[in-house]
Amino acid sequence: MHAPDATRTDETPQTALAGLLDGLPPRQAAQAVDRLIGHYRGRTPTDAPVLRDRSDVAAYAAYRMPATFEAVRAALTAFRARTPDWAPASHIDIGGGTGAASWAVAATWPRDGHTTTVLDWAEPALALGRELAGQAPSEALRTARWQRRAIGDGLALPDGTDLVTVSYVLGELTEADRQAVVAEAARAAQAVVLLEPGTPDGYLRIREARDRLLAAGLRIVAPCPHGAACPIEPGADWCHFAARVRRSSLHRQVKGGSLPYEDEKFSYVAAVRFDAAPAGARVVRRPQIRKGQVLLDLCAPEAGLARTTVTKRQGPLYRAARDVSWGDVWPPEEEPPR
Repeated sequence: MHAPDATRTDETPQTALAGLLDGLPPRQAAQAVDRLIGHYRGRTPTDAPVLRDRSDVAAYAAYRMPATFEAVRAALTAFRARTPDWAPASHIDIGGGTGAASWAVAATWPRDGHTTTVLDWAEPALALGRELAGQAPSEALRTARWQRRAIGDGLALPDGTDLVTVSYVLGELTEADRQAVVAEAARAAQAVVLLEPGTPDGYLRIREARDRLLAAGLRIVAPCPHGAACPIEPGADWCHFAARVRRSSLHRQVKGGSLPYEDEKFSYVAAVRFDAAPAGARVVRRPQIRKGQVLLDLCAPEAGLARTTVTKRQGPLYRAARDVSWGDVWPPEEEPPR
C-alpha cells in the first residue's frame, strides 16, 4: 500500500456515461430501466442475469451507476477519514458490474498505481464497464482487469488483497453464497467495504455481514464508533445514510421528476485488519435545526443511540452543529474556528 494524495474531483463516471444511450429512444430506455429496476436487484439468481445485452446494460448503467458511485464514494470517504495514512495498492470489486465502485475507489485514492480487478458473472456488464473505464482519467481504471466469475460459494480471492468492495450485491445472493462471499473477503483482504440499499432488509444484510467481519478478527472503522453489538433493535429501526446524486436526463425521463438531484439511501460497513480508530460518535439521522438549538441523533461508543442538543450558548460548537450533516462524525475532530 502507499500514502494517499490529495483527492481529485474529476474521477466520476458521468462524462463517460453521457453518450451511452445515444441512438436509444428515450421511451425504450425508460422501459428497459423500469424492467431492470423491477427484476435485476434482489430476485434474480446469479446464474440467470436480467442484463441480457448491451442495450440493457447501457440503460441500467446510465440509471444506476451514478447513484452507486456516489454511495460508495461516501462510504469510502468516511473510511478514509479513519485511515488517513493508508491507501490500497490492490482493489477487487466483487460483483462490480459496470465498475461504479472502482470509479469511487479511484476518486477516493486518486494516485495512479493501484490495481483494480472487477469480478462479475454478466459478460455484457463487464464489457461495458471496460468500455467506460477506457475513457477515465485514472490509469488504474484504464488498466483495470474485468473478469467473468461466479459470485458465491467457491469464490477465491488472492491472499493479501488490500481492499475488497462489495456494493449492492449481497441482496442478489442466496444466504449460503452471501456468507461465503463475506467470509472470503474477510479472509483475503486488509480492508473490506460492504454496501447495500438503505432499506430495513439492506441494513439487516449489512448487520449480519458486520457480525461476520468482527468474528473473523477485523476492526470496524465506519460508520460504527465501536465494535460492540449494534444498538438498534431489529424491526424497530435501521441504520442508513444518504448521498446526493445529480440526476441525468434519463433519471428525469423515467421518474417524471423535475429536481436536478436525488438522495441515494444506503447502509454500509467498513472494516480493517490493521490498527485504526473508529469515530467518536456518528450522526445517524438528519440534524434538526431549531431556533437557537440543533438536535443531533448519535450512535456513540458507550451510550449507544442517543440524542444530544447543542444550543447557541455553546458558541463555536453550535456553529459547527449547524453545518454538520447526516453521517458526519460528532463532535468535529478539529476544534471549530472561533
